[in-house]
Amino acid sequence: MYPPELVAPMKEDLTAVGFEQLTSPEEVDNTIKNTDGSLLVVVNSVCGCAAGNMRPGVKLSLESDQKPGKLTTVFAGVDGAATEQARKYFLPYPPSSPSIALFKDGKLVHFLERHHIEGGTAEMIAENLKEAYKQYC
Repeated sequence: MYPPELVAPMKEDLTAVGFEQLTSPEEVDNTIKNTDGSLLVVVNSVCGCAAGNMRPGVKLSLESDQKPGKLTTVFAGVDGAATEQARKYFLPYPPSSPSIALFKDGKLVHFLERHHIEGGTAEMIAENLKEAYKQYC
């Protein structure tokens, strides 16, 4: 686990643009099961690819006419139980940090794993997500 003061700016990077931080398994369950329409769940991380590619790419993806109705995030290595619970909804994909999941009416419809994120640019991630938003949001 990372100290809260270390990860606070990394959490704020997403919460400042409208993401709700989910910190318990119950919050994850309630959000995924009870969100009608589109829901984005971002597994945030302290790694360099989260800072350099994932968070900027996710924020850039929101500069679109079509975007998810609800934005949420869990933080791997900090909110362990919430992250573990979110990953149950990502199956059959293996645990991956960072990662990005798009749900439609509680069903996983699009997923970006770490290997999609660490080798790409923020712009590539944003474009990938925007295409998914066009289809599902």
